[in-house]
Amino acid sequence: MKVRGRFWVGVWLLFFLAVLAGVVTRQTSSHVAAAQLRELQEQRSVLEAERMRLLRRIREGRSRATLVPRAESLGLRAVEDSQIVQLEMPREGRR
Repeated sequence: MKVRGRFWVGVWLLFFLAVLAGVVTRQTSSHVAAAQLRELQEQRSVLEAERMRLLRRIREGRSRATLVPRAESLGLRAVEDSQIVQLEMPREGRR
């Protein structure tokens, strides 16, 4: 049986179509990966903005401008210097 030129044209055509199918599959998967990456970047931006908002709230809550009025509304007052007592820990060598 002699192989004719049409057979080789068919083989090369099938090979070419297989390569094209591989390229299309790779391109499709790269587009899907790029879309997922964009979505993750957007989620990260949203989470970073939320983190910054929460850190700002923590900073504001720790400030004297916030703490002093809250303490006064609870009936607390600031400690005077004469009311502070420093305690020393006994050292192991001395008893």
